Amino acid sequence: MTKNINITIPPEMAGYRLDKALAELCPSYSRGRLQQWIRDGYVLVNKTTSRAKNKVQGGEEIEIATQITKEVVWQAQKLPLNILYEDGDILIINKPAGVVVHPGAGNSSNTLVNALLHHAPELEQVPRAGIIHRIDKDTSGLLVVARSLTAHTNLVRKLQKRKFLREYQAIVNGVMIAGNTVEAPIGRHRIQRLRMAVVENGKPAITHYRIIERYRSHTHIRVKLETGRTHQIRVHMAYKRYPLLGDPVYGGRLHMPPAASESFKNSLKDFKRQALHAASLGFDHPNSGEFMQWTAELPDDMLTLLEELKQDKQEHA
Repeated sequence: MTKNINITIPPEMAGYRLDKALAELCPSYSRGRLQQWIRDGYVLVNKTTSRAKNKVQGGEEIEIATQITKEVVWQAQKLPLNILYEDGDILIINKPAGVVVHPGAGNSSNTLVNALLHHAPELEQVPRAGIIHRIDKDTSGLLVVARSLTAHTNLVRKLQKRKFLREYQAIVNGVMIAGNTVEAPIGRHRIQRLRMAVVENGKPAITHYRIIERYRSHTHIRVKLETGRTHQIRVHMAYKRYPLLGDPVYGGRLHMPPAASESFKNSLKDFKRQALHAASLGFDHPNSGEFMQWTAELPDDMLTLLEELKQDKQEHA
């Protein structure tokens, strides 16, 4: 099946190779696939074919006749959606923990994408069903969905230029002394390929964090992302030796405060997901240009856990 994509090269990309510019503007397609389409003549630059290595000047009109092969058929499903905001260009979703974002092997249904396609069928024509950035299955909170290719391109560009405001709340093992910034590159773990890690040749990653409240063996923090690497907060906090409470991959040994009650110990043991919530999201609207920001309150499981941490602290004051 063929689908046409029409985009304009922005002025700030002047001097980029054609394939590099398209890879940034069309993140749903790999650079290798775009290079193949350029070689096969499926990419027109101002109505004529070009070569991948040719430099763009900015302002070129690009037409891509994408050759779409779906390995997984994404089906619309009537599923609950917590929509905080909606207009003709974007959707702001508050995702609960436990919901997978995209269908894939082992998760072909009951995902956020299945629900979105039922609510807004036009998303079938947008790369990755309009989702600009994803959050892990067991992380709760906010994400934005673009309802058109124009909005998608605009928001992807903003994300790449770090013009998104993304703030999280997390509960970590250990008592922090002060907030700080972690600037450490992230890539695939050298041996355990399903994990990410701080590695010398990884992609640049910057995480800012500050303390909200200290408890006897844990800390409630606010985290601001400057970049958006896979598992970035989870990896960076583990790297600083303050892994997220409940994190099944990077959490390490569970911290138990001394002389804690059995009920409190059980509460900590029973929290089976990373204690991480995407609490705030902001950016310039892709159509109006107005800065907009949304917040999502902590989910019940994290609120309950914080109450129990507070009670344990008071009991041992």
